[in-house]
Amino acid sequence: MKSLLKTKRLRSSYTVLVLAFLASLASGCATIEGAGEDIESAGDAVEDAADDAS
Repeated sequence: MKSLLKTKRLRSSYTVLVLAFLASLASGCATIEGAGEDIESAGDAVEDAADDAS
């Protein structure tokens, strides 16, 4: 009976760790995507400024 409780506790701990990892991974992807959009926007602004200068 004790080994069954340890197995359930271990499985629960493992599940929580996996879910926490997946949540951090998903939020990291959103952050990278936002950074990419910011860089693209800055590049567009530089390109527009260069066009206006010529």
